[in-house]
Amino acid sequence: FRPPPARLPAMRSPLYAVLVGLCLGSFAQAASPKPIFDGRSFQGWEGDTQKTWRIENGAIVGGSLTEKVPRNEFLATTRSYTNFVLRLKVKLQGTEGFVNSGVQIRSQRIPNHHEMIGYQADVGEGWWGCIYDESRRNKVLAKPDPAVVARAVKPNDWNDYEIRAEGRRVVLKLNGVQTVDYTEEDLSIPQHGLIAVQVHGDGKALVAFKDLTVEELP
Repeated sequence: FRPPPARLPAMRSPLYAVLVGLCLGSFAQAASPKPIFDGRSFQGWEGDTQKTWRIENGAIVGGSLTEKVPRNEFLATTRSYTNFVLRLKVKLQGTEGFVNSGVQIRSQRIPNHHEMIGYQADVGEGWWGCIYDESRRNKVLAKPDPAVVARAVKPNDWNDYEIRAEGRRVVLKLNGVQTVDYTEEDLSIPQHGLIAVQVHGDGKALVAFKDLTVEELP
């Protein structure tokens, strides 16, 4: 019996090492969350920053607890995103009317209008953790078990929202608890667009957003 010869380590060319390094570097960069709001200015965002949106204590703030918000208003990014994980903190308070907010993804502004069209990760009593199709199909696309939301949400306090959009799939998590897992079956619906925050009209509502980061996916 003759034992097999010892297997020598495979030789790799310098080019192979460079390619591996580039691939690993690209992966690391893609997996690194980046802030999309600097906490001091509206750089990279656009919307009604004269009356509706302001910056307080490092957060984007919209609405009022003493006066009704007259209509839906959105503060949107100036660049588009496709596949990503968006993480943020949101706090919603209200005293009267329809107290509601949301986070738009893969959305666009309606030309010459204050509304936006696209997916919304909803915020508000009875709406937390839902995916709503804003100004398009105008309906809830995915709704969580109310008992799950009741255990996860922190009323009138900061809540962690995670929105994962990858391919035709959108998954929402509220304070680490998954609420919905939605896959778009309509192939005509665009899977890219702007990110935006909303304050809903017809309510005395105050909403704040902070610590917004995006981890772009391949």
